[in-house]
Amino acid sequence: MALSNSVILDVASGIAAGVTASEHHGDYALRVPRESIIDVLTELRDNPRTGFDQCVDITVVDWATSPDRYEVVYLLYSIANAARVTVTTMLRADRPHVASAVDVWEGANWYEREAYDMYGVIFEGHPDLRRFFMPEDFMDEDGEPLYPLRKDFPLMGIPGSLPLPDKLGSTNVNK
Repeated sequence: MALSNSVILDVASGIAAGVTASEHHGDYALRVPRESIIDVLTELRDNPRTGFDQCVDITVVDWATSPDRYEVVYLLYSIANAARVTVTTMLRADRPHVASAVDVWEGANWYEREAYDMYGVIFEGHPDLRRFFMPEDFMDEDGEPLYPLRKDFPLMGIPGSLPLPDKLGSTNVNK
């Protein structure tokens, strides 16, 4: 028997108030309040009715709007049920913090480090939250850390860091 969307919503709603669901082209998604995200993820993993035993990915969407600017996205898979679900939570622009899911899925370690490095989302309780791709000193001239996948990151990069094109299609590397 296939895992139904109503069962997934029932399991998540039993743990946290304010869980909402949506479906788009057959993809099912839950939106969970930030303070309940770990409880819901743990229940979706441990409940025999759902059994989401794999965290396939964790990423972030920067909506560039206030106050809820960042959407943390957890992509989960249940091997036993051959089912997928997306679980999201919103974070405020002035406090991009959420609890780490490393204690739920050990593999979340790398995904959270990547999300931190690219978007600046702080995963509280992460065992080793540090830059993943960018150097630790990747900062602007005022000493503020830079996060390259944020919508407010300069489209032409950081002035002076690399040669910039003089005009469309050419690069002057002799400057």
